[in-house]
Order: sequence, then C-alpha cells, then structure tokens
Amino acid sequence: MPSPYRKIFAAHGARNFSAAGFLGRMTLSMTGIGVVTMISQITGRYGLAGAVAATLALSAAAIGPQISRLVDRHGQRRVLRPATVVSALAVAGLLVSANQRWPDWTLFAFAAVAGCVPSVGSMVRSRWAEIYRGSPQELHTAYAFESVVDEVCFIFGPILSIGLSTTWFPEAGPLLALVFLVTGVFWLTAQRATEPRPHPREHHTAGSALRSRGLQVLVATFVATGAIFGAVDVVTVAFAEEEGSKGAASVVLAIYALGSCTAGLVYGLLPLSGSAPRRWLLGVCVMAASMIPLQLVGNLPLLAVALFVAGLSVAPTMVTTMGLIEQHVPRANLTEGMTWVSTGLAVGVALGSSAAGVVVDRAGADAGYAVAGVAGVVAAVVAFLGYRRLRPAAEPAGAAPPEATGGPETDDRTEDHTRQHLA
Repeated sequence: MPSPYRKIFAAHGARNFSAAGFLGRMTLSMTGIGVVTMISQITGRYGLAGAVAATLALSAAAIGPQISRLVDRHGQRRVLRPATVVSALAVAGLLVSANQRWPDWTLFAFAAVAGCVPSVGSMVRSRWAEIYRGSPQELHTAYAFESVVDEVCFIFGPILSIGLSTTWFPEAGPLLALVFLVTGVFWLTAQRATEPRPHPREHHTAGSALRSRGLQVLVATFVATGAIFGAVDVVTVAFAEEEGSKGAASVVLAIYALGSCTAGLVYGLLPLSGSAPRRWLLGVCVMAASMIPLQLVGNLPLLAVALFVAGLSVAPTMVTTMGLIEQHVPRANLTEGMTWVSTGLAVGVALGSSAAGVVVDRAGADAGYAVAGVAGVVAAVVAFLGYRRLRPAAEPAGAAPPEATGGPETDDRTEDHTRQHLA
C-alpha cells in the first residue's frame, strides 16, 4: 500500500472500522439487484421485481437521513444496532413472502420497512473525519480510500448476488447481503474508541443539515449525477443484449467501476491544491462531458473503453464532495449531511433507471445513452448555478472564520479554526 494510505491506517482502530464498513456496505450493491433476481426467478414478473426494488431504494432514501440525524445526536451504537435489527427482520420477511408466494402487497410492505438500513459508508467517513479533523491531506486520502471501497463493492457485489441467486437458490443473494449488513454494523459499533462523539439535541440549533445552502447544491447536483449512473446501468444491459451478449454487461459495468477505482487510488496520493469548490465543479463538468462518447460507440469493446474513461472522474468528484460537506455542515450534523448526498444519488439512480428504460423500450439502446447525456448536462448546469454557494468567502486579515451555517470557509484553515467552524 503506498505510503499516504499506510499513514492513515497507522491511526488506532482504523483498519478494523474500515473493514467492518466494507462488509456493511456490500449490502448496498447486493440487495436491490438480488431482490430483482429473486422475484423474477420465483414469479417470472420483472415489472413486480423492479417495483419492489424501487420501493426499497426510495424507502432507504427517505429514512436514511433521519437515521443519520439520530446518530449525530445519540451515537452510532445506540441507533445503528436497533435500526439494523428492524431492517434485517423486514428483509427476512421479504424473502419469506417471496418464497411462500404471499400476496404482492406484502412484498411492498416489507420493502418499505427494510429501507431503514443505515448508511454505513457515512458512518465510516464520519469516523475518519473525527480522527483527522484539522488534517486535510490525511482526510483527503481517507475519503479517497473509502471511494475506492465503494467501487470495489459495486464491482463484486452484483456479480456475487446474481450468481448466488441463479446458481444456488433465488433468495441466496439478498440473504448473503443481509448477513453482510448485520455482521458489518455490529462489528463497527463494537468499536467504541473510534466512534464519533454524539451531539445532544441542544447542539442542533440549526435543525436539519439540509438547511445548509452549500449542502443543497451538492444534493441537487448529485440527484442528476445519480441519474447518470442509473441510466448507464440500464442502457448498458440493453446494449449488450442487442449486441447478442447480455452476460457481458456485468463485465462492461465492472470496467466502469474499475475506472473510478483507479482514479480514486491515484487521487488519494495527490497533494491538495487549489480551491475545493473549483475541483468539484471541474469534476462534475468532466463527468458530464464523458457521457458524449457513449452516444457514438458502436460495439461492446468501444463501450468498455468509453465507460472506463468516464469512470475516471467519478471517485475524485465524490472525494471532493465529502470534503465540501465537512466545510459546509456543522460537526453536529456531519453524518446526516453525508447521508443526504447518498440520498440524492439514490433518488437520481431511480429516476435515471426509469427514464432510460422508457427510452430503450421506445427507441432502442443506442438512444438510451442520451438520458445519461441529458443528466450530465443538468448536473453541470446545477453545479454552475450553485457554485457561488460553495466558494470560500473573501476575508480580511484577522477576521474570524464564518459560521458553518452562514457561509463556506477557506481550504487552508487551521485546526483550531476547523474545530470552531464545525463544532
């Protein structure tokens, strides 16, 4: 492991909570596709399978930030364990109802409750933020590593989930995802030494983290970004099927994630330079521009190359986003703020998947990539319009740093100013 990564893992407990977070996050990439595979195999109804998976995703998007808000107030252990138990029981009920062919409404009921699954990635990142508060370079490297972990989950999670459900028994994929979730969360919350200090209700004077104008820009942009991801997933499967090799879609999408993974590893090695808002705006624009070649590809090998290149902008943009959240959201709401960005992505994925499916059905896979292109343009426009909210305000010499709820801060703040700004 290169020295910057070795350095961040020198912190006591870092290896253990990161490993636990990896297990807990595997469920994110396995459950939805596992539910689709399970229901379609048992019932043969892809429409029902997609609707149940969408219910699960939208439920998680709605409930996730509220769970993270409780975590900020009461601590990870006190909130995550009961939330995980509720989610696990609901997923178990979903598996049983599918297996026993219970009425369709039971599938939707269990999927809606299962959405209280914690945002494990936000919990891990908040631990890194606690350890390296005031050390921007180390925190940058830690966030880069976690983005790589996310991509690894999305490379192997769907393959594992689909493979188990199709070769063993239909419920196997989501069942293993459930095991990963429970094991990861309980292992993570057993590590008390690195758990961020909770902030009681009286510290939450600003209300929800979403009141931050900077966070509103990030979330809105990532709804459009999520639509890119959702559209690319659906259209790539359809494109591979039209090319006569539907099974190759998983490989091509893995290459997309590999591009992001590679860029994330390299980005974590680079020193911070320039303004974080400018790096973020550049990342969003490059991500949008990378959708243009997808409109021109004519075969799977070219598509794989185009998606690898497109993936190179994903992880660096996500890393910079996490740093901006830390700047614009008070410390007392940090976990909630990170979860809101994940929620924006989830909503975007659902919208992009739906829109791409309609376009593919009506005009074919070649036209479907236009959905990703339009989503990229929307993301860039929103980023440009909201950029002023993210820029650091000019300060006279000796001026006190701005409050977290009143404006952004400079990138080269000192540790004392960081504590004052985020407290």
